[in-house]
Amino acid sequence: MKERFALNFEMPAVAGAGAPPIQLMLIPPGKVVKGRDGRKWNNPFPQRVVDSFTTEGRDFPVDIEHSTHLKAPKGEAAPAVAWGKQLTAKADGSIWATLDWNPKGHEMVMNREYRYYSPVFIYDRTNNNILGIASVGLTNKPNLEVTALNHEGEEKESMLKKLLVVLGLPETTTEDVALNHVTTMKTDLALALNRAQAPDLALFVPRGDYDAVLGRATNAEQQLQERYKAELETALNAEIDAALKAGKIVPATKDFYIAMCRQEGGLEKFKEFAKAAPVIGDPSKLDDEDPNKGRNYALNTEERKFCEKFGISAEDYHKAKDE
Repeated sequence: MKERFALNFEMPAVAGAGAPPIQLMLIPPGKVVKGRDGRKWNNPFPQRVVDSFTTEGRDFPVDIEHSTHLKAPKGEAAPAVAWGKQLTAKADGSIWATLDWNPKGHEMVMNREYRYYSPVFIYDRTNNNILGIASVGLTNKPNLEVTALNHEGEEKESMLKKLLVVLGLPETTTEDVALNHVTTMKTDLALALNRAQAPDLALFVPRGDYDAVLGRATNAEQQLQERYKAELETALNAEIDAALKAGKIVPATKDFYIAMCRQEGGLEKFKEFAKAAPVIGDPSKLDDEDPNKGRNYALNTEERKFCEKFGISAEDYHKAKDE
């Protein structure tokens, strides 16, 4: 597939009395032609480019701002200001043209109305080999990034640039590379959709199973917390009671120490405190005493008659009554 590309050069100064240059270099030396935007083209066979021009037998136009390719296809005027009559390939690989200027072109160049010229070459998109010369345009806005000069190519180039921006690719990316990138994205998307419909059970579990496991784990954690809390309450009460009996703390401060023991690490701190604390109150002896010692076993009239009738002592009567 063939495409066009425009290189840009400054018009050389003409020695002597006024006449525009007859010889212009259209393709620079070397087998590789590089544009300012980083793109490259190959010129492995300069003589073939010359032979193609000779075989075709038609002069190529020198126009204004590439009007041959931009305006003429729209039916607009695209006059030539000179004609390329001959191509020559030099030993360094450069290709030169011999031009025949008409009066209008002569005047524009000599008046310095246009300072640059932009040869348009035809190249093979499959290998970027230069095939021929299409035209030369006089311009004051040299722009190496304008790769396609005909209307159809211009729209295509604009679309490619927009596509590259969307894909996040460098603007120097070729169309083939961009297409390969899109193909890869489509393949990745298809794989992702397939995986979504049939997920790997080694990596995913059904929602119902996940909720069931999560529920069991939550219940187990809650049960452990409740068990720990109960064990903590039992342990701290035992420690507090032991401290009370030993006279290490007094009943008035019991609630304070209970609250302290419920904090993280509080029970261990209280144990250390109780070991080192002095006795500040008399040890309690309530557990050693009979709770019924000194109790009043008085009976009222009815109770006394009942006990006398059945031969029961007042003390036994009250014990039975308590039970």
